[in-house]
Amino acid sequence: MSETSVPLASLSLAELYERATQLRAAVRPAATEAVLREILARQPAPDVRFSLAYQLLGRGAFDEAWPLFEARTEIPAYQIRKPRFSFPEWTGGPVRSLLIYPEQGLGDQIMFARYAALLQARGVQVTMVAPAPLTRLFRTLGVNVIEGGEGVSVPRCDAWVLAGSLPRFLGVHAPKAYLSSLAGGQGTGVVTRGSPSHVKDALRSLSAGLAAELMSLPGAVSLEPGDTGAKDFEDTRRLISGLERVVAVDTAVAHLAAAMGKPTWLLVSHDPDWRWGWEGETTPWYPSVRIFRQTTPGDWGPVLAQVRAALT
Repeated sequence: MSETSVPLASLSLAELYERATQLRAAVRPAATEAVLREILARQPAPDVRFSLAYQLLGRGAFDEAWPLFEARTEIPAYQIRKPRFSFPEWTGGPVRSLLIYPEQGLGDQIMFARYAALLQARGVQVTMVAPAPLTRLFRTLGVNVIEGGEGVSVPRCDAWVLAGSLPRFLGVHAPKAYLSSLAGGQGTGVVTRGSPSHVKDALRSLSAGLAAELMSLPGAVSLEPGDTGAKDFEDTRRLISGLERVVAVDTAVAHLAAAMGKPTWLLVSHDPDWRWGWEGETTPWYPSVRIFRQTTPGDWGPVLAQVRAALT
């Protein structure tokens, strides 16, 4: 019996969870969303709310997604802990000063840093807590930046907010650039792999052979820190500033280049992260990004062929 012939309401919770897992693995977002909604109606657990948020974000249903996205802090495996400060968590109202607390990966933090510049421009005194690789970079935003993490000493503000909660209150803010860069440039910066510790690194990083193929493109320059000597993302920003474009797999450097407004050609696997959406060549988050999508799991050949064709 096919899955579509069985009404979801007739399935048990265990069967629904199993189906959601299978559909998510097969990257069938619409069907996955339908099953998650049925589960949510019966059992609004944090992992269900977050999983539904992920699907909604991927198709751009932001208003419904953001409240559900807050469930990430209730899932121990994600290790996103709310800090304990003597001042309150922000709920979107008027404030004179705001502390932005980091969460998730370095790329996520670069993506959400757009809101620091937006708030500062609106007259809010912004303080950001940032890990060492991002501290100098975020200081170019003109905000107060404190290097550190959990337990770091911070000044008292009117409120604090987790970085990933900012779009819930401020919407999809997509400036052409919020990190500085020179116009134009020469050469193509290339990133072929991400951190091996990333849960989806096997999907996003290229093999040595494919990486060599990408590096053989005309004007290709590696942006790997081991090749450039960059000590942090501010060093990498200065390198990217003089380039014409960046071609990268889904890594923090791709976020950096896009945040600078550089033409950024992003290579994404058949199972993309929510911010790149489920289809199309563009993302509402970065106007300068062009997405090259893998259509067959594990097959990067056609993707690299499209990149070569676009360069010529």
